[in-house]
Amino acid sequence: MRQLIAGNWKMNGTGAALAELEALAKHVDAAKPGCDVLVCPPATLIARAAAQARNRIAIGGQDCHAEVSGAFTGDVSAEMLRDAGATAVIVGHSERRQYHGETDAMVAAKARAAWRAGLIAIICIGETETQRDAGHANRICKSQIEGSVPHGATPENTAIAYEPVWAIGTGKTPTSPEIAAMHAHIRACLAAPLRILYGGSVKPSNAKEILALPNVGGALVGGASLKAADFITIVDAFRGAS
Repeated sequence: MRQLIAGNWKMNGTGAALAELEALAKHVDAAKPGCDVLVCPPATLIARAAAQARNRIAIGGQDCHAEVSGAFTGDVSAEMLRDAGATAVIVGHSERRQYHGETDAMVAAKARAAWRAGLIAIICIGETETQRDAGHANRICKSQIEGSVPHGATPENTAIAYEPVWAIGTGKTPTSPEIAAMHAHIRACLAAPLRILYGGSVKPSNAKEILALPNVGGALVGGASLKAADFITIVDAFRGAS
């Protein structure tokens, strides 16, 4: 399977940020890096980003509601994302689990909604630092997989993003052996050969090493995806790692 390099802009970006997207799209179109490249901007930019990307890179959403439509003020359905030009959506990010109280069951419902709309679901899992220090990281991730990944997940409709919560936006990164061990554990927990992305302080300086590890099927990049120059370096690291 081709590796997937996905950027999560989180709650960052107005129309001016589309200049960074254009620079990235131009590079990917010219360089043909051999991996899939996806950018997930805020919902307000998805339609404009998809029009600008012109199939040079893919555009995705950062979250979706489980229902098709209804009285859910402020929410966005998977069908709305697809209509705006998205081809994928992140579900179950640790920030959604932490700040919005999302459970595994809610994440699974959102993943099924993504499939219903024809989107790829990128399902996030990961342990906190306290859970890792207590020796529970494997158990936590296995439990999240069992609860968040619906039956019917295939390489075509689903990817897993392993993001140790303690590494997101902190500058801390697990060692390469730790990443490889967790990805091997996740692989053993999955019923289908899904891509397993690594996320958590991925940056230009460590991307090549991470992407070369066994069972790492790509990366979910946060802050470093906001600037085209940084994200391009990470995309190009795929070629150096392969």
